[in-house]
Amino acid sequence: MIEQISEMSELTEFKQTDIFSVRVFSLANAYGFKYPFVSFYRQLDDDGNVTAIMSSLDKVITLAVKSKADYDELTDFLSFVGYSSLFCADEFVLDKSYSYGEIMKSSKKIELPCDYRVIDEYPHLYDLFNFIDYPDVDFESWYVDISHRIRHGASKAYTVNIDDEIVSSAIFSSIYNDDAVLSAVQTKPEYRGRGYASSLVSAMCCDVKGTVYLMREEGRNEHFYKALGFENCGKWRMYK
Repeated sequence: MIEQISEMSELTEFKQTDIFSVRVFSLANAYGFKYPFVSFYRQLDDDGNVTAIMSSLDKVITLAVKSKADYDELTDFLSFVGYSSLFCADEFVLDKSYSYGEIMKSSKKIELPCDYRVIDEYPHLYDLFNFIDYPDVDFESWYVDISHRIRHGASKAYTVNIDDEIVSSAIFSSIYNDDAVLSAVQTKPEYRGRGYASSLVSAMCCDVKGTVYLMREEGRNEHFYKALGFENCGKWRMYK
């Protein structure tokens, strides 16, 4: 059975921590259960155990599943509610095209030196948006979402600055309890290879007590993250 959730206690009965559950829990902490554009669901087995949870923010769905989940029921439900994109583990298979990559995680705290640069934990979001240069993303909608998450402790942005200029950036797009999801790691091309991103990511990992997760594109940046203590722990899919 799949039911819509109206309070956090119903969601946290899902006792599995991974990159997808952190995304779902973090979104619930940020927005709660009162807005019409965000909704949360859970799947229950015959014994009342929670086998899957999902969040939907403007039809962007994140699905966290256990091995005993009813995949056929989830497939039918997703077909019914629809989505613009679906993030999930690669064990959840739909007969649709998808992009994919590696999930990595790290609980190690390795703080690298940060000489001659400043790590800003409260960058101006307009400057950060222009630095990241999101393709086909409207600034106003991005700003409303990220600023709301930051105010509720569900997200945090960081930059490396040299002479008040951003040269590298990264975002914890989701934070829940002691865990976080790392995204938008980027360095200006002319500043790459100087250790700026490494210093930034290492400082961010030291800023949370628990595990940092990320979704890495297949075949990209594996050596970079492994040098910072990350290890591969699964694969992700994104359906559209």
